[in-house]
Amino acid sequence: MERMNVNPTRMMLTSLKRRLATATRGHKLLKDKRDELMKEFLDLARENGRLREEVEVKLADVYKNFRRANAIVSNEVMEESLMFPKQGVELEVGSKNIMSVDVPEFSFTTKAEDPADILPYGFSRTSGELDNAISKLSDIFPMLLDLAAKEKETALLAAELEKTRRRVNALEYVMIPKLQVTIKYITMKLDENERGNQTRLMKVKDMMLEEALQKKREHDMEAINRLENNQQ
Repeated sequence: MERMNVNPTRMMLTSLKRRLATATRGHKLLKDKRDELMKEFLDLARENGRLREEVEVKLADVYKNFRRANAIVSNEVMEESLMFPKQGVELEVGSKNIMSVDVPEFSFTTKAEDPADILPYGFSRTSGELDNAISKLSDIFPMLLDLAAKEKETALLAAELEKTRRRVNALEYVMIPKLQVTIKYITMKLDENERGNQTRLMKVKDMMLEEALQKKREHDMEAINRLENNQQ
């Protein structure tokens, strides 16, 4: 792992150690978030799959009734019967927070006073299959909204999960190793400088001792010479 291009000073070493501690703590928190997001995503994906299968079965039944109705009455009658809907809905979009991700929640209210009053035509020219198709389609409308919300929630959680996974990998395989290598380099460099300083201090100390011994020898020689001169 390539180290960071920084000056090997004690101040930089202290700063990098703080960054390493922060990165390590953030890595743990992001790993916990990633694991929780994965759990939420898998549970939601299973629920989403179950709901989709149920909706597809019900929609297949609705389409079957529409085909039967279309076989009994003409296309013109079908279009005329469904041209002016009697019932309407007002869609409301809310949101909820899952692991710092805002996901949508859908709800609706019917515009007509009677929610069951959904057939916009008389019974003389249409068939019972058309009534069944519209009634069943009205029944699965809440499921369709729920499925749409879960589909969007799944997509948002998947995107957040991928983003969190990239951050965890960046910290685990790039940032933390680079900080560790740089801290090791600075520590070794400071230790090397410290050993160099100690060596220089020892040399200076030896030189001072040698100088002191030399002065002492000179002083002793001067004393001996004075003593011999006095004896003469």
